[in-house]
Amino acid sequence: MFKGVNKVIRTIIYWDLYFNSAWGLINPVFAVFIMHNITSENVGKAAEVAGFAALVYWVLKSFLQIPIGAYLDKNHGEHDDFIFTLVGTIICGLVPIGYIFASLPEHIYLLQGLFAIAMSMLIPSSYAIFTRHIDKGKEAVEWSLDSTVLGFGAGITGALGGIIAGRFGFTSVFILASILNFVAAFSFLAIKRHMSSKNVEVPRVPPTMPAEQIEV
Repeated sequence: MFKGVNKVIRTIIYWDLYFNSAWGLINPVFAVFIMHNITSENVGKAAEVAGFAALVYWVLKSFLQIPIGAYLDKNHGEHDDFIFTLVGTIICGLVPIGYIFASLPEHIYLLQGLFAIAMSMLIPSSYAIFTRHIDKGKEAVEWSLDSTVLGFGAGITGALGGIIAGRFGFTSVFILASILNFVAAFSFLAIKRHMSSKNVEVPRVPPTMPAEQIEV
């Protein structure tokens, strides 16, 4: 499956797999968690909290992404892209731990804000690295490979998240999700020495949505 794929692209695909698998665990049970742990089984209130949590995440992420992308484009080389992706991944790994201690809607909103900041850091930076290092003539295949792999990961862990939450509780889901986030961060370190300190010619490739499969 990875025949002919260079190390940087291969590493980012694995990073994407671990990262989206982590959040695949959480997505199916997030609203249930809010109802059970935040709103004391009040379905209407839980729906309201979940809606505002989504609002906080999407609006803040959308607001921050373009300025961060513009900042990254102004700096030559890839070291800043690497750091933003790595730090964003680590911050995302802390968010599920925060859910464990959350007891009020405000806690959820704050955590979603932190999640949005982290995602606005890692999405433009990881896209930039992937785009620069994609193998010429394999642009569509490698973007598709990334999307396919993360889709399988998120789908499988989505089912597992529901099973784990039902049998062992939400804390187990959040701990496992945090671990997978940190595995993603650790795996990303493998491309550090491949990051250029100078501009790299950028091929023209269609946009895609790795790491953008996150839903709240």
